[in-house]
Amino acid sequence: MPRLPGTTLTVTDLGDYLREQREAAQLSLRQLSELAGVSNPYLSQIERGLRRPSAEILSALAKGLQISAESLYVRAGLLEETPRDERHEPYADHPRAYPPGVVAAIEADPLLTPRQRRTLVDLYQQLTDGAGAAPRHRTTPRPTSTTSTRSTS
Repeated sequence: MPRLPGTTLTVTDLGDYLREQREAAQLSLRQLSELAGVSNPYLSQIERGLRRPSAEILSALAKGLQISAESLYVRAGLLEETPRDERHEPYADHPRAYPPGVVAAIEADPLLTPRQRRTLVDLYQQLTDGAGAAPRHRTTPRPTSTTSTRSTS
């Protein structure tokens, strides 16, 4: 079985992964082919490991599956996976940049529905916006009182 460049994965492994993602998204071959703008027979050939899709086709499939194109590029050997020690480096120079491994892992999880993936990615991005920055407000709630502590003099 031919191997994908830069990886130990075969074309069949990529096809199996795409099929898993499609089934997890509860999409038929026809539905995904329409969403991605590729022919139904061509998508079938990709899933069966008979064709190796281009980066452009992978991007269209990722969009149709609502997963990151990066996760497919890594699977196809077009990108190297970010080494574990680099994933934990601070992103101080780019506060809105997210460690690619986290988002890719969420989007590649076949146990999540597309809606769950979007929700988790959105939540992760909201929680990490400004991570490491000094808080603007008090982090502990102020005690509330039903009686007024203000004196009138």
